Amino acid sequence: MHRSLDSNNLRDALKYSAQMLSELRTSRLSPHKYYELYMRAFDELRKLEMFFKEEVQRGFSVIDLYELVQHAGNILPRLYLLCTVGSVYIKSKEAPAKDVLKDLVEMCRGIQHPVRGLFLRSYLSQVSRDKLPDIGSEYEGDADSVVESVEFVLQNFTEMNKLWVRMQHQGPVREKEKREKERSELRDLVGKNLHVLSQIEGVDLDMYKETVLPRILEQVVNCKDEIAQYYLMDCTIQVFPDEYHLQTLETLLGAFPQLQPTVDIKTVLSRLMERLSNYAASSTEVLPEFLQVEAFAKLSNAIGKVVEAQVDMPVVGAISLYVSLLTFTLRVHPDRLDYVDQVLGACAKKLIGKAKLEDSKATKQIVALLSAPLEKYNDIVTALKLSNYPRVMDHLDAGTNKVMAVVIIQSIMKNMTCISTADKVEALFELIKGLIKDMDETPVDELDEEDFKEEQNSVARLIHMLHNDDPEEMLKIICTVRKHFLLGGPRRLPFTVPPLVFSALKLVRRLQGQDGDVTGEEVSVTPKKIFQILHQTIEALSIIPSPELALRLYLQCAEAANDCDLEPVAYEFFTQAFILYEEEVADSKAQVTAIHLIIGTLQRMNIFGVENRDTLTHKSTGYSAKLLKKPDQCRAVYACAHLFWVDDQDGIKDGERVLLCLKRALRIANAAQQMANVTRGSSGSVALFVEILNKYLYFFEKGNLQITSAAIQGLVELIMNELQSDNMTSDPSADTFLASTLRYIQFQKQKGGAMGEKYEQIKVAKV
Repeated sequence: MHRSLDSNNLRDALKYSAQMLSELRTSRLSPHKYYELYMRAFDELRKLEMFFKEEVQRGFSVIDLYELVQHAGNILPRLYLLCTVGSVYIKSKEAPAKDVLKDLVEMCRGIQHPVRGLFLRSYLSQVSRDKLPDIGSEYEGDADSVVESVEFVLQNFTEMNKLWVRMQHQGPVREKEKREKERSELRDLVGKNLHVLSQIEGVDLDMYKETVLPRILEQVVNCKDEIAQYYLMDCTIQVFPDEYHLQTLETLLGAFPQLQPTVDIKTVLSRLMERLSNYAASSTEVLPEFLQVEAFAKLSNAIGKVVEAQVDMPVVGAISLYVSLLTFTLRVHPDRLDYVDQVLGACAKKLIGKAKLEDSKATKQIVALLSAPLEKYNDIVTALKLSNYPRVMDHLDAGTNKVMAVVIIQSIMKNMTCISTADKVEALFELIKGLIKDMDETPVDELDEEDFKEEQNSVARLIHMLHNDDPEEMLKIICTVRKHFLLGGPRRLPFTVPPLVFSALKLVRRLQGQDGDVTGEEVSVTPKKIFQILHQTIEALSIIPSPELALRLYLQCAEAANDCDLEPVAYEFFTQAFILYEEEVADSKAQVTAIHLIIGTLQRMNIFGVENRDTLTHKSTGYSAKLLKKPDQCRAVYACAHLFWVDDQDGIKDGERVLLCLKRALRIANAAQQMANVTRGSSGSVALFVEILNKYLYFFEKGNLQITSAAIQGLVELIMNELQSDNMTSDPSADTFLASTLRYIQFQKQKGGAMGEKYEQIKVAKV
């Protein structure tokens, strides 16, 4: 053929090119291999077309050439040559392009073998795509030319699709999967027609609406082939402009329920909504169009019909459709909460009657569905207005429910969202109930301890985001939270009760100064009322039991009651703390911590009358002396000395009882030394004596007349004697402490003044 072309021998060129094209008549190649052969033939035909063009330029009649190639013996080579000459014929403009194209597309009906026919028509599409009569095209004739072009492409597309579908039904059933794979490899040949259609300038919105889309959809629906329907619907959505889709939404969506049940409609619909979302996001000017065509209503209705029609559609498929619709809604109509709630409601309706979702893909989609409004609005308060939100959450399994609850809490903390009413708190706690109480029969012990702690800590942090300046509403919030927390079980209460107590105490501080006994309409929220609620709340902790924590909280409440001038309330909280100490705190270390907390809190109280204070201080000193270890006894007893001497309270300065406490501490320290000598054969350390010496100095400086310089002198000498003892154990920290104390005494003496004179009588060796 090449030699014939080089020698300008037209007849031989036709003869040899027909022989070459006869290779394409084979049925022995797979579609993939046939494609390779076709591409080689295509390259040769390009050279042949150039030769035909030159022949015409040399004076050979293109009409004669068009008739000459039709004498080829076999129909397939004849039609390939006819298309090639047809391309030259159109370029020559000796006949209207539309007539030649119509002739060619009709003649191609002669090949009905699926693979051969498909490639032949693909060749026709290739050679004609730049010669279609179009607006501004050199081949444009009258006003109907564009219509003819569209008709040509649609006709070629229809015939190609029929051939492509027919491939599925040729060959044994056992090779079905192989044929499906082969067909998928050839789908672009069919899809190129739609691409050509989208490139025709004359295809405006009206023509697309009236002719192009209905014809495409007719072919898609009627072919009843799963692969073709999925690909062509997706291809239609991808190649035509967004504006066209928006204006023909009803027509396009109307085709979906008519597709085969096995078609993956959810993916195609999701892509359509994604394109429309992006279109809406591209410019605010197009948003009125979306409202005008009622895009949301049409999409929602179509998805409902698809879910209804495809009864076998997996749950995950339906949910993913609703996720896409929700994404579309949030991007296009973010201000329409009713639309968002409608989507969630439709999803909840689909899930009715289904067991808790165990499928990981489905639960991921639900989490995506529920997370979308949070991410869009950055405000849980908006999500709380969605009545269907908790209905969807209820279908999650316990584990995923917790994950979603944590996401909600993280959203609140990240955006510092304040939940300001009891109703909103109720709605919020309904959403995060998976963290607040056990949702199923799974024993809590099986949960990972670290995960459990992190979950409960996140709930605890949440309490500080619940706030209202109105005391009455704030109390309602506290009561709502308390109601939910008390259902949480013994493992959760230690995490959740403390922040609740401190939130209530914060409210008490705001109400400080109001008379606790005022009742009536004027003041419906009083500190006294809040303390009653706190008492009941902390009581739940002491029952479970978590006595050390409950004791701390009782003391915090007592201090707050002190600031509100509520002596009976403060006394009651102290009483509860002592009861817990007596009955529940058994560990010796916990007892030491607890008694120091009690002493420290009591020392700061200024509300108690003489009788109540005496009772409480007596209890404190009594328990201090009963601690298990002598050193612990000693430290607790000398700490009690502060209960009898409070600087800012003139009525509490009992020097004698301070001295009694310090002397008692000294006796216990001495006993501890002797015990150490008996048990370990050494005199132990002078640490306790040095600590007591520092207490003596403290009260000496504060003006306690019972603490004399002689008493301090005697204690210093006692310590020095102990240090010189043969069997004294070396204690570097005690030695350093003593050295610092003696240096302090020297410093005070050197400083002079009234305090210097007091210290002058104490004789200590220079350190």
